[in-house]
Amino acid sequence: MVVIRTLLLLALAFVVLSCGSEAAPNATGAALDGDGKGAELFNTNCALCHGRKGDLGMNGAKDLTVSTLTREQMIAMVSNGKGAMMPYKNVLTPKQIEQVVDHARSLRKTQ
Repeated sequence: MVVIRTLLLLALAFVVLSCGSEAAPNATGAALDGDGKGAELFNTNCALCHGRKGDLGMNGAKDLTVSTLTREQMIAMVSNGKGAMMPYKNVLTPKQIEQVVDHARSLRKTQ
């Protein structure tokens, strides 16, 4: 049952990645991460499970708004994957992974 569920999740991720999408502008219309590439990449590759605000938690995805991981730990997690999350090192360039991580870190709630 777990194997089937994992395969279905991977198939769904593949379909979503194959289709691509345009990132919606945020409420203010301003880029969240300088040039907006991180937000666009995040919305295309990560929002399905993490949500556009980082707190969706679909398919066991962690709530990024309360993450305590360092930037380096997040880069490693996005690159190598963990649990149901696929590795993105063969999908995104190292620079794109950094942009995604920087955007994800911008979603954190301030303490």
